[in-house]
Amino acid sequence: MEKRVVVTGLGVISPVGNGKDAFWEALLAGKSGIGPITRFDASEYTARIAGEVKDFNVSDYSIDRKEARHMDPSTQYAVAATKLALDDSGMDLEKEDRDRIGTIIGTGIGGMETLHNLYKGLFDKGPARVNPFVVPKMIANMASGQVSITFGLQGHCASVVTACATGTNSIGDAFRMIQRGELDAAVAGGTEAAVSPGAVAGFAAMKALSTRNDDPEHASRPFDKDRDGFVMGEGAGVVVLEELEHARKRGAHIYCELAGYGSNADAYHITAPAPEGLQQSKCMQLAVDDAHIDTSEVDYVNAHGTSTHLNDLNESVAISRVFGEHAKDMLISSTKSMTGHLLGAGGAVEAIACALTVYTGKVHPTINLVEVDDELKKYGLNYVPNTAVEADVKVAISNSFGFGGHNATLLFKKYTEA
Repeated sequence: MEKRVVVTGLGVISPVGNGKDAFWEALLAGKSGIGPITRFDASEYTARIAGEVKDFNVSDYSIDRKEARHMDPSTQYAVAATKLALDDSGMDLEKEDRDRIGTIIGTGIGGMETLHNLYKGLFDKGPARVNPFVVPKMIANMASGQVSITFGLQGHCASVVTACATGTNSIGDAFRMIQRGELDAAVAGGTEAAVSPGAVAGFAAMKALSTRNDDPEHASRPFDKDRDGFVMGEGAGVVVLEELEHARKRGAHIYCELAGYGSNADAYHITAPAPEGLQQSKCMQLAVDDAHIDTSEVDYVNAHGTSTHLNDLNESVAISRVFGEHAKDMLISSTKSMTGHLLGAGGAVEAIACALTVYTGKVHPTINLVEVDDELKKYGLNYVPNTAVEADVKVAISNSFGFGGHNATLLFKKYTEA
């Protein structure tokens, strides 16, 4: 018999605030975290704005400054978010069987800043000056590895890399392991620190980024007719998942139940989603079926909602296909309208927003939505424009769709004893 899995801890490092409370308050207030890039001189770039993490100090998260120098920012964010999530969960690791606690934290790109600095130093000063820590700083699995080491978590430890679906797949994979009885608990999520010269230049070359440089707070505008691309973001999201009886036994505070997970592939194109959102709709249906509920029971969708033409269109088509007429009664919003696109961390940060929606009965808005794009109007969807709303959300799903055709959906339910 499948085990029930609940969410007991939430940790966020994000452009709109660090810690779940600051993060959630900012989202409900419709606060944008987008501004001019400060990480490097972006004056010659076509896209000069991003959602950067602010006021991040490693010592605030019990990370030794000497050790921090051996971590890429993406790893630092992962460790910090995990500490916040574990603290929030109230779990006393000294009383736990650490062999039964897993770590699944992924990243879409990995140590991009470290990679940039490696090649800059290599070309400028030669191979003898390369930092000996550059490889462990750079490799994508180091976020999960460092979290495991820092907190002594000795269960299954892995790093998922599925582009923008990474955080969602990581949480989904941890969910499956707990559900099957292989773990009692896990820390799971995603991290990213790709606001760096190479990544920004690469996405800009694809014409994927917004160039609304003079008005950054209004640049990320999912579903709006005047959107012109996504905005790069950075940060980390980590959740503590537990088998229900394990959580009950220690008297854990429970935010909600994670009840369904769907994952599939477009098998279509390296960057463009498959036309008509067919596989995306199937992915959502997989999550609904996995939770043993009907599509009519879903109240809210935290959309992938990137602010790009093809994504917003295909996701809207997919939602309409799978939910039918009920889609018009649902609430839909995009966290990326405020945070920008956190790439591998996006799905995890948005899963946290989804869990808080179920827990609080409040739905954050899609900001900067002045007029719905003409192609989307015919679907009659409620994208919760600009102002948060209160709603009794019993069931919510969170979508993530990544380059390479990776699709992933999580389904959260209001927690009940039965």
